[in-house]
Amino acid sequence: MATTKNYTKNYVGKGTQVKGMEIVKITLKVEELLKHQYEFNGQMLVTMEVAKTKQADKFEKPHTVYVTTVEEVKKAKK
Repeated sequence: MATTKNYTKNYVGKGTQVKGMEIVKITLKVEELLKHQYEFNGQMLVTMEVAKTKQADKFEKPHTVYVTTVEEVKKAKK
């Protein structure tokens, strides 16, 4: 059987760009973030992605923060 990869974006927070700067300030839910921690070289890490949304949310935050997880899925041969 061959395998394919499924990528899942897990929402962990929102952000907004700091006026006049190239900085995006983000707010994260710590309990959600800790679900995605992993160990590398003896340190606990979390890898995140910050993306600009098409439209700001009701709190005027135009950026969203994701942790992407990868799942190997077995695919039946045809």
